[in-house]
Amino acid sequence: MALTDTFVKNTKHTGKPAGDKHTDAGGMYLLIKAAGKYWRMDYTFGEGRNTFAMGVYPAVSLAKARQRRDKAHELLADGIDPNAAKKSEKTAKLATNGNTFKAIALEWHETKVSGWSTVHADTTMERMEKNIFPWLGARPLTDIEAPEVLTTLKRIESRGAIDTTHRVKSIMSTVFRYAIATGRAIRNPAADVGVALKTTVKGHHPAITEPKRFAQMLRDIYAYSGSNITRAAVLIHALTFQRPNEIQGMEWAEIDLDAGVWVVPPSRMKGVLERKAHGDAHTIPLSKQAVAVLRDLHPLTGHGVKVFPGERGEGRSISENTARQALRSMGYTDHVPHGFRASARTLIRESLHYDKEVIERQLAHGSDEALGGAYDRTQFLAERAKMMQAWADYLDKLRIGADVIQFKTA
Repeated sequence: MALTDTFVKNTKHTGKPAGDKHTDAGGMYLLIKAAGKYWRMDYTFGEGRNTFAMGVYPAVSLAKARQRRDKAHELLADGIDPNAAKKSEKTAKLATNGNTFKAIALEWHETKVSGWSTVHADTTMERMEKNIFPWLGARPLTDIEAPEVLTTLKRIESRGAIDTTHRVKSIMSTVFRYAIATGRAIRNPAADVGVALKTTVKGHHPAITEPKRFAQMLRDIYAYSGSNITRAAVLIHALTFQRPNEIQGMEWAEIDLDAGVWVVPPSRMKGVLERKAHGDAHTIPLSKQAVAVLRDLHPLTGHGVKVFPGERGEGRSISENTARQALRSMGYTDHVPHGFRASARTLIRESLHYDKEVIERQLAHGSDEALGGAYDRTQFLAERAKMMQAWADYLDKLRIGADVIQFKTA
């Protein structure tokens, strides 16, 4: 049976070591492994049976994969091995472009992308396209010297983006090292410029932890006159204090409103690919107030996949800056969405007096104890459910400025 866009998008890796194989037509199939989804085509050329790699989903769509399959069949009809043609085309392209920084950087990216998360791969590519390629992309890599690298990095530094400057420097350095390893360079000029850059100052996410100011912020959030979706997203930040990317990408299928539970799959949790593929899901008890917010939002977005859909098309979430900009529009430059985690950790500990280990598990942090993970799963869920309801009631008390009566769901 032919594949569909919906199936390709939603089907998951079942855990088989060899991966899951879903056929389309003409020898083409989708191979799903823990690291990603790969387009392949099996074919016979001469006496041998071969496999033709046609890209990685979603960078290569179903339609594009079929186009590549059809082109491969045309080559076979002309007596040409698709793999040999692909190799020749790649060699010719490199020869045409020369060993430019962009060509080698893209080659390095393609080599590493199968072991990266989608977010990391996209972020790395975006950083190169915005900060490196416009100035150094067309330059022969071996002609680039340290002063050119420094000038490129200083452009980023002048924007005040110190952390991004050092991350881009790391990317450039890795590209040069890749070129050295593949025999196309003999030195890494990016390694020499760190002493001329401003030092990254590691800090905490801005967060309000003083109860009186936090109470006023809650009142402002409830009075927010912008998008209902944005307002709901900020409230869920406050009520659940999960990581912004996990809230941003929240899906209705992850939520059981009747049970008051949100389960974030490991693939959406923070961590390396191995943890994303084989780690534990994070179960988040939802307070009655959080359930009420989501029930109120369901008629607006419940027909789709995402709880907080963006305006960029079906299946896409609000951007990572949506909640941040909403808080800024209310005048809160000293508090960001990630800051709700610090706020909750501080206020729950100081005002509600819950055990640190319970709070840390709710934050999806690991236990300090050797057997902490086992105890978290077996003993802390019920206690965390009580804590989350107490936290929501405490927020109501802060916002209203009085003792809170029993919260009634809609």
